[in-house]
Amino acid sequence: MKDHQLKALVQVAEQGSIRGAARALHLSQSALTKALRELEADLGAELLVRSFKGVEFTPAGQALLSRARLALSTLDKARDEIRWLRGGAGIQVTAGVTPAIAATVLPCVLDAFEREQPDASLTLVEGMLTNVLPGLMEGRIDFAIAVAEPDNLPYEIVFNPLGQILVEAAARVGHPLLAATEWSQLVGARWVLNLAAGSSAQQLVAWLEGQGLGFSRQVVKCDSPTLMTEMMRRTDLIGFGPRILFRDPLSGHGLASFDYLPPVPPITLGLLKLRGVPLHPGAQLLATLFERNI
Repeated sequence: MKDHQLKALVQVAEQGSIRGAARALHLSQSALTKALRELEADLGAELLVRSFKGVEFTPAGQALLSRARLALSTLDKARDEIRWLRGGAGIQVTAGVTPAIAATVLPCVLDAFEREQPDASLTLVEGMLTNVLPGLMEGRIDFAIAVAEPDNLPYEIVFNPLGQILVEAAARVGHPLLAATEWSQLVGARWVLNLAAGSSAQQLVAWLEGQGLGFSRQVVKCDSPTLMTEMMRRTDLIGFGPRILFRDPLSGHGLASFDYLPPVPPITLGLLKLRGVPLHPGAQLLATLFERNI
């Protein structure tokens, strides 16, 4: 496998067609097709299939695609690191950050990072596992600060626990169920939750089942914290998540906590990274700052 062949494969996925990929790489369609055919010959497997829908990836093509993205991303980071070591332009850092961290230590971390690395290009993405895991596996994200259950993570992901976060249910101010004193009073209510694997809401459901309680069938599934809190503010949907987020003057505006309910076990916050892939200096600095502040 050669660098230009992997780039051709990735661009076909990004652009959705041979023509678009050739244009993005400034190649003729015949040259790009040749690179793909050589890659298939090298692997002894068909990677792409043309149909009336366009170009589709075979199972072998899909398997190679994620690894190709990671390989190309790793090489790009190596080039950035070498330029940085030689005194060139700052390197690029991409990190996933959970909303609870954005509302607490993130401002201090950013201030310290910018003092240490004023030329670095920093990108922050939503730290939900549905975003974080694919990003880490494909090399698009250097590391993430997120909530997770280590036993449910893929082998390729390393989880370094940093602390625990208190969690609770919350709803709009004036919600008719705010005086509830038992979880049994809420399990049949209408909820809005992120039920991705390892999420705080998923852990709530498991905990309630362990208490012998079922859970509501009236759940609006939502993987956006902003959309979830807006639905909680404007409807009777009940949400669940970090206490510090719901009680923050800005993010928790218009929300009230269920203070009379028995407490739920806290969730674990940690640093996630790809196993066996060292962080480059810029990413390592940012990760260290998060660890110190948390």
